[in-house]
Order: sequence, then structure tokens, then C-alpha cells
Amino acid sequence: MSDTLPMFPLNAVIYPGVSVPLAVFEDRYRALVHHLLRIEDPAERVFGSVGIREGYEVGQHGSQSLFRVGCRVQLTEVQSHEDGTFDIVGVGIARIQLDTLDTSGVFPVGHVVDLPEVDTPVSPELVERSRATFTAYRAALAAIRADPFLGELPRDPAYLSWTLAACAPLPLQDRQALLEAEDAGERLVMVTDLLQAELRAMNVIPSLPATEVARTRWSPN
Repeated sequence: MSDTLPMFPLNAVIYPGVSVPLAVFEDRYRALVHHLLRIEDPAERVFGSVGIREGYEVGQHGSQSLFRVGCRVQLTEVQSHEDGTFDIVGVGIARIQLDTLDTSGVFPVGHVVDLPEVDTPVSPELVERSRATFTAYRAALAAIRADPFLGELPRDPAYLSWTLAACAPLPLQDRQALLEAEDAGERLVMVTDLLQAELRAMNVIPSLPATEVARTRWSPN
């Protein structure tokens, strides 16, 4: 069933179960936050986000080309500033597909449909291989700097796949491909292979990866 959501396109990919801090300073997205804060039930303060394929988050032309698969996001924390800007935190809830985007109002509104996760069995061997690969990756980074990831990895295959996807040092296209994977097993295979490739590269030329994994927080909500 089609639904309408306020939309916040980003030069980033948000995953279900992962919390993301965002700085809100452009007028249309400040209006979006004000709209959400007028909703009495905090559980209903929900917006959608899709990645920007080409273009920019801000400016006169705005985003030029958007990915169609994104995430439904719940607003969980808001800090307002005297200049009218906000620092917010959102938690990804579930995948969505953007059908159309209406930019005629004070903030963008998307017509979206939900993309439920395909519930397929995931072998315990794949789960353990994925966890072990990330543990090795985490140790390799810790040898260079402080531990980049705090907390225990989830054991649930779906939550684990989203957590590793959020932590992996990947370009936008690869992160989007992980979001579009149809089930946890496919996603775990993809992200494990990508992390193993990163480990091989780090063994040749020790250096920090492209993504600051310390900025990623996982939430089961």
C-alpha cells in the first residue's frame, strides 16, 4: 500500500536498526523537523530518507537524482539551537521504495511503499564467519587507533547484517547495494566479502579506511 512521508534525501545510506546523527540547517529540512515535532505521539514522528545518486543535499538545485530504495526513519532525539538549526538523531525502521517525490511544499514529500525483509534461513556458519571477519577487521583498526566500534555485535542475522553494512568502509554505491539486498543472508555474504577485501588491502598498506565507523551507533528499536 502506498504511503506519504516527509523526505530527507542524504548523501548517505541509512539502514534499519541503525541510528544516525544529522545536522539540520536548510530551511526545507528545518520545516520538516518542525512538522515532526508538532506530532504528539513520538512514535509517529517518522520521515523517509533515500540516498542521492547525483547532486547535493543543499543549495538552489537540491538533489538531482535519487536512489529509489531508502529507509523509513523515526526521529528520536532533537536539539534545537538559537539560530534555528537542529541536531537530530534518527533510527532506521524499515526499507521503503520511493515512487514519486513532491517538492512543491515547504519540505519534500514522498509517495512510498514498504519493502519488507524477505525471511529466509541463514546458516549459523555464515553468521559466525561474518562476526569473525568483522572481529578481525576491528582488531586491525584497533592496532592503528582506538577501538572503532563499541559494544557487542548482534547475533540475529538481520540485525547483524545491518550493523556490518553500517560499519563497513564502503563507497555510496556499495552501501546502497547492501540496502537493496533482499535478505539477511545475501547481505551478510556481500558485506563479509567486502570486509575481507578491506583487510587484505590493510595488510598491504596499513591505513585508516574511508569511513569513520566510530560515528555509527546501532539500535535494536
